[in-house]
Amino acid sequence: MSQRDYSEKRDFIRMRVDTEVTLLHEGQVIAATCIDLSSSGMQVEAPQRFQVGDPLEVRIDSDLAALKGLHASTEVVWIADQPGGAQKFGLRILAMH
Repeated sequence: MSQRDYSEKRDFIRMRVDTEVTLLHEGQVIAATCIDLSSSGMQVEAPQRFQVGDPLEVRIDSDLAALKGLHASTEVVWIADQPGGAQKFGLRILAMH
């Protein structure tokens, strides 16, 4: 990790959320878990494997009428394989909808 990468990570506050999310990738709908969220990205764990550079649409629904859910276009920027075939990965938010 370069010094620039480290300083950029420190510029954004991460919020631990541990909430269910829906991923859309090439016509597939995948249930996943958002582990943490910042203004520039998120860490997600899913049962399906992705590659760095894969585009994903992410949706986080809200049960609260006063709080609109999140819908974002993202890109996979890092991956970490987990036991049992699952994968944790980092997503960069490209656009919010």
